[in-house]
Amino acid sequence: MRRVLVLFVFLIMIQVAWSQPTQLIIQGETGKLFLEHTVVAGENWYSVGRTYNISPKEIAPFNGLTMSKPLSIGQVLKIPLLPGNFTQHTAKSSDESLVPVYHIIQEKEWMYHISTTYNRVPIESLEKWNHINKDQARAGMQLIVGYLKVKTAQSSLAGEAVAKTAVFSAPASKEPEKIATTGAAVVKNDKPVDATQKKPVQIPEPVASKSAPEESFSNANPVNTYATSHTTGGFFSADYSNSNKMSNGQAGTFKSTSGWHDGKYYALMNNVPVGTIVKVSSPSTNKSIYAKVLGQLPEMKESAGLSIRISNAAAADLGTGEGKFPVELKY
Repeated sequence: MRRVLVLFVFLIMIQVAWSQPTQLIIQGETGKLFLEHTVVAGENWYSVGRTYNISPKEIAPFNGLTMSKPLSIGQVLKIPLLPGNFTQHTAKSSDESLVPVYHIIQEKEWMYHISTTYNRVPIESLEKWNHINKDQARAGMQLIVGYLKVKTAQSSLAGEAVAKTAVFSAPASKEPEKIATTGAAVVKNDKPVDATQKKPVQIPEPVASKSAPEESFSNANPVNTYATSHTTGGFFSADYSNSNKMSNGQAGTFKSTSGWHDGKYYALMNNVPVGTIVKVSSPSTNKSIYAKVLGQLPEMKESAGLSIRISNAAAADLGTGEGKFPVELKY
């Protein structure tokens, strides 16, 4: 009798597990992204493959296994996310469904770090899919970072796609709109950057697209028309609030598409809240700019000895070039 009761409870648990909404949490990093799947009764290599639209011949080696050994109930598999079953675009065939794949935002993690972790997905896409801006991303939030492509007629996950992929039909706002933030009013369609990041990140320098977000990086330096026609030190000068904190140190730069035409200068700086406006002055040129802090200094040898890194447009306005140079910082 007791065995019958245990079996009954077990079957109920399986039924409940199957009835729960599936929340796909992404793991790994660019080049090695995967989902975790816990095997339930009745599943085999091929049924798992159909669920995630991937051949079991790719699942098995990814887990260091062979298909000659049957799966067992409760076994945890890593399901690789490859071009065939994972997309960060809107295109899909008529027999496919797109199921949201989520990242859980960590403490002190900012949006640029999330972007680089997941195939450098454009931050504007993260904004659009999740209907948020840079001031709304918070630790613990489940953020859509892409979509699992499954065959609608074959995958039990297809039912999770209908409501959640409707974000594709939401048009992006074309008109700038001022909204309230904790620091200052910003343009609504500015691209989001999270408050802080848990781990410092390296700053790659991909070639920017024509619609690159402000915090994206480019190898090309356009002419700084803002610096040549304004003397205010940048867009954020009006938002500067001096709390009598100051320091001297060395500054470095990073390449960015922002600031060249709009004067929106950004910075990376440790132990300063994201969103803080820092006044950066160059003793050698007697010029100053105002930069908004996006996050911490990346943990890389080029950051050794630096107090701050500013965008190359900001450095151009300072007249310092793009090497290391002494600065005075007030914030």
